[in-house]
Amino acid sequence: MSKSNRIIFVALYCSALWLAFDLVYSNAIVPTNTKAEPTSRAKSVIFHHGLQPNFDGIEGWGPFRYGFATNNLGFRDETVRDVPMHFDGRRIILIGDSFTEGPGLPFEKTFAGMLALSPSARQNKTEVLNAGVVSYSPVIYYKKIKHLLDSGVRFDEVVAFPDISDVQDEATSYFCIDEDVKYRQYCREDSSHEISRSKLLSNFVVTHRVQSLAKNAIVQWRGGHAAKVMHRLPRSGWTIPGFDVGNHYAPLGMEGGITRGLQNMQLLGNLLKSRGISLQLVVYPWPMQLAKDDRTSRHVAMWRDFCARNCRDFINLFPTFFNEKDMHSDWYERLFIVGDVHFSAEGNKLVFRAVAKRLIPGHDAGVGDRSQADGN
Repeated sequence: MSKSNRIIFVALYCSALWLAFDLVYSNAIVPTNTKAEPTSRAKSVIFHHGLQPNFDGIEGWGPFRYGFATNNLGFRDETVRDVPMHFDGRRIILIGDSFTEGPGLPFEKTFAGMLALSPSARQNKTEVLNAGVVSYSPVIYYKKIKHLLDSGVRFDEVVAFPDISDVQDEATSYFCIDEDVKYRQYCREDSSHEISRSKLLSNFVVTHRVQSLAKNAIVQWRGGHAAKVMHRLPRSGWTIPGFDVGNHYAPLGMEGGITRGLQNMQLLGNLLKSRGISLQLVVYPWPMQLAKDDRTSRHVAMWRDFCARNCRDFINLFPTFFNEKDMHSDWYERLFIVGDVHFSAEGNKLVFRAVAKRLIPGHDAGVGDRSQADGN
């Protein structure tokens, strides 16, 4: 065996030992009361995937473990409880993807949880329910809200949080549940990449933690924030002028994903209008948009234009986040989970403060709040 082959063999052998150790540690040595429970996730023939109803256990997101509960509707909630079909007051349904579900954090530290538990909401007889789940996009927003209505759940408003990643999801996934027959030709037994990623990271906790620390150290050495999110550029790069997304948006392509996303959101808007239910949209940036100074983002423009015809209100959180970036050089570490694109506890608090002002009458975000939600 040549010297180079021996080096390769030793490297592969050591890597295999490391991964085997990590797999055993993550699944056997990590205390069982901190292990993620895969049963919190559920498949759906109607809206592809969701959460098990009345689940009470532990979820995992990378190295994080946190309490996770759902109500009888399969919505993430403070605790297991029965939500009645009707509510004697104002009921708001939040719908979005992983950012709305709130990965890596307990319910009360997510913006959805803070809205639901807000004293102002309760004083105004306003119930906020979180229907968001990882990897949702407009086709699922529509199908899930329609399913809720068909099941007899009654509500007054829907607040959707379309994510920048929705365009890729609409371009690549969930064709089997789309009502438009032209998309059925792409129907495959697809699975949620975010769910698969979460399960994978739960099985290799040490490796993920080392990777995140190394990545952050390299970024600090290079003295920039943009490199922190380079590994997610294809997923969020469609808003950046001139950025080549390659084949990451096949089979529909980037423009096809935008068209399909708008089409499915229009179906949602039409459905809600026919039932006398108002629709509001909230948009927010990923770290890449902040790093690339994408202040006049295409993401904002497309949903603002949609809302001009279909929404009661449009809440643009880009100015809110750029305001934080302009004031804090450590904006990434403050607002996002390091090594990830999702909001930290502080980032969730920022979203809560800005949205609550517009969503909950009489809400007072407190002295010193600098949130600047722009509805124009």
